Amino acid sequence: MSEFTVGESAFLLDGRPVRLLSGALHYFRVHEAQWPHRLGMLRAMGLNCVETYVPWNLHEPRPGVFRDVGAVGRFLDAVREAGLWAIVRPGPYICAEWENGGLPAWLTGEVGTRARTRDERYLGRVRDWFRRLLPEIVSRQLDRGGPVLMVQVENEYGSYGSDTGYLEELAGLLRAGGVTAALFTSDGPEDHMLTGGSLPGVLATVNFGSHAREAFAALRRHRPGGPLMCMEFWCGWFDHWAGEHAVRDPAEAARELRGVLECGASVNLYMAHGGTSSGGWAGANRGGALHEGPLEPDVTSYDYDAPVDEYGRPTEKFWRFREVLSAYRSGPLPGPPPRPPVLAAPAGAVLTQWAPLPAVLGALGGPETVAPVPPSFEELGVTRGLVRYEVAVPGPRRPYPLTVRGLRDMAVVYVDGERAGVLTEEEPRLKEPVAGPARVELWVESLGRVNYGPRLGEAKGITGGVRHERQYLHGVRARGLDLDAFDGGVAAVPFGVPDGTGAPGLYRGTVVVRGAGDARLELPGATRGFVWINGCCLGRYWSAGPQRSLFVPGPVLREGGNEVWLLELDEVDPDLPGPRLRPV
Repeated sequence: MSEFTVGESAFLLDGRPVRLLSGALHYFRVHEAQWPHRLGMLRAMGLNCVETYVPWNLHEPRPGVFRDVGAVGRFLDAVREAGLWAIVRPGPYICAEWENGGLPAWLTGEVGTRARTRDERYLGRVRDWFRRLLPEIVSRQLDRGGPVLMVQVENEYGSYGSDTGYLEELAGLLRAGGVTAALFTSDGPEDHMLTGGSLPGVLATVNFGSHAREAFAALRRHRPGGPLMCMEFWCGWFDHWAGEHAVRDPAEAARELRGVLECGASVNLYMAHGGTSSGGWAGANRGGALHEGPLEPDVTSYDYDAPVDEYGRPTEKFWRFREVLSAYRSGPLPGPPPRPPVLAAPAGAVLTQWAPLPAVLGALGGPETVAPVPPSFEELGVTRGLVRYEVAVPGPRRPYPLTVRGLRDMAVVYVDGERAGVLTEEEPRLKEPVAGPARVELWVESLGRVNYGPRLGEAKGITGGVRHERQYLHGVRARGLDLDAFDGGVAAVPFGVPDGTGAPGLYRGTVVVRGAGDARLELPGATRGFVWINGCCLGRYWSAGPQRSLFVPGPVLREGGNEVWLLELDEVDPDLPGPRLRPV
């Protein structure tokens, strides 16, 4: 069996120095059938290792209910078959621009700000999760013939907290669970981050996108010895809805990568291939220097301006990185693997059925609750989706402003069945006052839970209350529609024909495919919502941009008819053509 250890100044494999040339590729953002191709692309770029997070919330949607934890092991098996080593970052918190930073919403709703601390309620849940997860990793460590070299203790904890006793608890849980691989932490190259996020006896690494010498100098102030490694070399960046598309000059990124390697360091490209946050799992950030500002929801695409793009294609950055990395590899690099099949010809979907949102909620929603104040998404058991709140304005009374306090994140408001406006956290008051008596419905949508910073774990929905003038309105009916409800299909939804107005609701139809393969889905006329093909949720779409189409992995499509569901939460322009598949 091979042995990988952390020496005084280098990583050692069977006693010989080795440099890790790694790239981030998240198994949960790539269709399983396409793992071998993407791993082959990493090898062709000159990498010898792959890094992945593990999102807890994807695999434990409800307490004690686990969903395909075996995907972690299958991915690590694919890594071994591809001839690569593996770095695993099991959390429990991962960030990753992923919903709630990978923490289950039911958990943060339960423990609040006690998450990511030594609080026993939180750690008890972590222990239960690790008991289920760690066997998938432990059995695939290098000393057991697998690819796993290193395992992370938490993630960028110094950016969040200072409870190093919590980190010690996690390291102990990993060791008790059978992890013999090298443990490490990763943090920004700043004193307070390295102080709060590192552990004695555990390898400390740093994350940055430029100025390697300065970053490693900061690390050396805290750790005079041990291998140098940039655990996240940010070679691109992510996008927010209604923001600009982020790009990084390939030549400049390659120069900075060369600078990392010239320091004698190992590196992990973040991201080598970003993939897609399908299923509505994209997270959100808070703006401002201290990440306390306006919500900035992340788009569905996690292309990240990575060297291997969302569709699995090599970019200019790929070739420039390959040139840099080849100088640190012995022998010629393999060429890129053959590209997966691409859709042969464009195809338009015909949406012939429609059900209004109340009917969809009635068929697929959870139970209705009645309470004095609005319950949060977490209290209703809703992770990704929306909640309809209904409240009465008593009367008779004159028109007064209607305001929603603590709105997260967006509400489409109806007064006596007529659309009255869209409210957001920044604009929580209806433009037109409301007279009583009146019935007010608020369809509140989560745009993604915060994945980084002090607002991590904040609740979704109406977290304050509904006010008429200064008076709170009590007696709130609430019912949630979770995206997971669509996993069982939509047979229970009472569909009719579209009413021709483009009203919100669930649209259903088919698209006929000839020559199935990778495609992108365009949605002209649609405003904001989610879309499925053959039961696979491709993610959120939004006309706010910058993302204009959704990636459809070829394995999702089949020859002939393919079923399309479009859950439109705002409005559709009925005069524009429907969804359309195009080759990528």
